Amino acid sequence: MNANADAVKISDVVLRDGHQSLIATRMRTEDMLPICAKLDAIGFHSLEVWGGATFDACVRFLKEDPWERLQSLREALPNTPLQMLLRGQNLLGYRHYADDVVERFVARSADNGIDIFRVFDALNDLRNLETAMKAVKASGKHAQGTICYTVSPVHTLAMYVDQAKRLVDMGADSIAIKDMAGLLTPYATGELVAALVGAVDVPVHLHAHATSGLAALSQMKAVEAGCRYIDTCNSAFAGGTSHPSTEAMVAAFQGTPHDTGLDLVALKEIGDYFREVRKKYAAFESEYTREDVSVQIWQVPGGMMSNLANQMKEQNALGRIQDVFDEIPRVRADLGYPPLVTPTSQIVGTQAAMNVLTGERYKSITNEVKRYLLGGYGQPPAAVDEEIRRKAIGNEPVDEGRPADQLKPEMQRLAKEIGDLAENEEDVLTFAMFPDLGRDYLKNRRDGKLVPEAIPAPSSPSAGRPVAEGVPTEFVIDVHGESYEVQITGVGSGQGSKRRVYLTLDGMPEEVVFEAKDEFVKETKGGGGRASASEPGHVSTSMPGNIVEVLVAEGDSVKEGQAVLITEAMKMETEVQARVGGTVKAVHVAKGDRVTPGEVLIEIA
Repeated sequence: MNANADAVKISDVVLRDGHQSLIATRMRTEDMLPICAKLDAIGFHSLEVWGGATFDACVRFLKEDPWERLQSLREALPNTPLQMLLRGQNLLGYRHYADDVVERFVARSADNGIDIFRVFDALNDLRNLETAMKAVKASGKHAQGTICYTVSPVHTLAMYVDQAKRLVDMGADSIAIKDMAGLLTPYATGELVAALVGAVDVPVHLHAHATSGLAALSQMKAVEAGCRYIDTCNSAFAGGTSHPSTEAMVAAFQGTPHDTGLDLVALKEIGDYFREVRKKYAAFESEYTREDVSVQIWQVPGGMMSNLANQMKEQNALGRIQDVFDEIPRVRADLGYPPLVTPTSQIVGTQAAMNVLTGERYKSITNEVKRYLLGGYGQPPAAVDEEIRRKAIGNEPVDEGRPADQLKPEMQRLAKEIGDLAENEEDVLTFAMFPDLGRDYLKNRRDGKLVPEAIPAPSSPSAGRPVAEGVPTEFVIDVHGESYEVQITGVGSGQGSKRRVYLTLDGMPEEVVFEAKDEFVKETKGGGGRASASEPGHVSTSMPGNIVEVLVAEGDSVKEGQAVLITEAMKMETEVQARVGGTVKAVHVAKGDRVTPGEVLIEIA
């Protein structure tokens, strides 16, 4: 590695953020390990290998143990520091965890191979970083305090400088600027970096997504302003919603005082390998991961764009996605201008989609928005819209303290709850991150039933291959001499000879059911059979989704406005309320059922 103090040091993100940004985090460990020796020989400052959606994708789709992935990469990369992204008190899940869970997760991550922890909070509420930062320092590892960059009336240079100073006071060994949406412009970057370098005595790192096409230029201005650490991605997984190309940035600084000293020929060989790997996952590519300067208008990160596109497709409303993009800035303003990064990107994006799909702003409010407005995620950067707050939570008190202070220790309870399905503490932590998903994974592992998802071919799929959720399979159908391009996306499990899918013809998705002729098949969940809602006492839902919990039983007395069901749509939970008071006469759904708008789910008389 170049010992020159002015040399640019590079962290390559191809093993985590690169494939998370472009192929939905689907790269398998078996495709990482063969190239590790060459990656290890380059001399990177670090390789980002873990965090973000790694856990979710490993457990949900790939049926891999994420801890075993980390162990394998540590063994295969003995000379390079390994780095992970950690969501502060959220860790890698979507809620705040008790301090003991955070402490044990950091300790086990360090023991399994992580050297550098990039710790951030979606709201830049630094109270949510305290426990994680202390745990990293206790493990003897590098604690990188992170500022989520965004643009709003309240996000000023002075605010960012103050946050950097406070992070250093908390023990940060370095400061990272996390530009998850690609909002930084070159001159804004130079100004921000110069201010931070002048304010703190620790190194400043820049992590910028290339979504708007400006990230490479921003990195150049950052280096001119004193930054010496940048995140890049191998060219095979660079550009678009990923990051500037490692090879391009290495070439840009060659022969200058900032020369990285990295070998372009060796980097090209690595790129050649990953280009072949990427072909394997072509079905997971999305048009929403390309370069798009509109991020400067909507401030929607690329991964959020592609996620929303899949969710709108599941709601049979892909044609209204532009309306959702227009609504996102309005919801963000209502909620006090949170930066759009997990989990706030999902919270804002899903609420915007529901506002559009229900035809009335905040007619239906997700439980996550309610939790946010109650202070459950921390302090918003600016004041929230009080009318929206009252509509969501009424007169309930808002918690102004550190959210985790309300949480009792959890590790002992979690270990008891998962029981002997957990073979070690790492398994308990996997269960903690994703309770239902983690339990299913651990149970199937015990029973020898772990089967990774099939990798669908982007075209000409073989017969019988399952359609990946949210990933279209393309066909060309000839009818009476006319050719039609058709995309089919699976949206629910098949049963017998029946399968529910979305069929997209000429860009318009329609939900259809394919069924074998002359064979009786019992109707799948959510497929109908329920009467249409026509009375005030008929409880229905405004969006397709799944039943998470039934809160009442036949014979119960309910009040008008009382929550009777919890549904999940677009990865967010929403309460379904009774429109009238009375007695529950019938319940037509159970946990796990698929439901669609207009069906009678509960009858109240």
